[in-house]
Amino acid sequence: MVERKKVLGGVLAGALLLGSFTLAGCGSEAQKTGENSGEKAASAPAVQVYQRPEIIKNPDEALNLLKDGNARFAGEKVLPDNLGDERREELKKNGQHPFAIIVSCSDSRVPPEIIFDQALGDLFVIRVAGNVIDPVATGSVEYAAEHLGTPLIVVMGHEKCGAVTAAVKGGEVPGSIGSIIEKIKPSVEKAKATGLAGDQLVEKSTELNVEASMVELEKSPIIKELVEQGKLKIVGAKYHLGSGQVEWLETK
Repeated sequence: MVERKKVLGGVLAGALLLGSFTLAGCGSEAQKTGENSGEKAASAPAVQVYQRPEIIKNPDEALNLLKDGNARFAGEKVLPDNLGDERREELKKNGQHPFAIIVSCSDSRVPPEIIFDQALGDLFVIRVAGNVIDPVATGSVEYAAEHLGTPLIVVMGHEKCGAVTAAVKGGEVPGSIGSIIEKIKPSVEKAKATGLAGDQLVEKSTELNVEASMVELEKSPIIKELVEQGKLKIVGAKYHLGSGQVEWLETK
């Protein structure tokens, strides 16, 4: 199986550059510094490499990759992404094989590729305010699941979601924003029935809205069949803005 590598590059660049400089009037000292830098470079540990199979068909394997990537992100240990011309040419030649479909909110604080520490060709992302599902979003998910063979769908809401907050507050909204709010309202009403209010109501509504989007996706005959065959899994998640951690809510 082809292995794709995401390499920590350039960690020795500073040390190597120091070794190549000679300062006027301080030649011997600068040369000495360069020699010391060369010695440090020679003794540096092996370069860390991130590897994953190019083709992933197992939903649990895909989910574990996302969990590992989010742990790196939340722990501030992300690996430099492979965004160079070699990877671009590889994707151009061989096509895309994303291992996870992410349905998430359009909020600028919630970019899936960064949150899960992934790069080009890794994720098939559908973003819409409130992570709501309509026929266009469903069709996009179906394409990745059926045509590309992606084995995992993640519906991800997030803390302090503006769309959910607007649905909780009620009132009129301008333009087509109302169509988003209407999708979220049933989850808000369900959350209100629990007796919650304020921020707790918003967060509960967010979680129920994720669940509602998962249910909506399950109505697709294509998605339903793949799930029943064990080729596809749908997982709910919630991103926490402060900690950077993804909370896993439900699996279907």
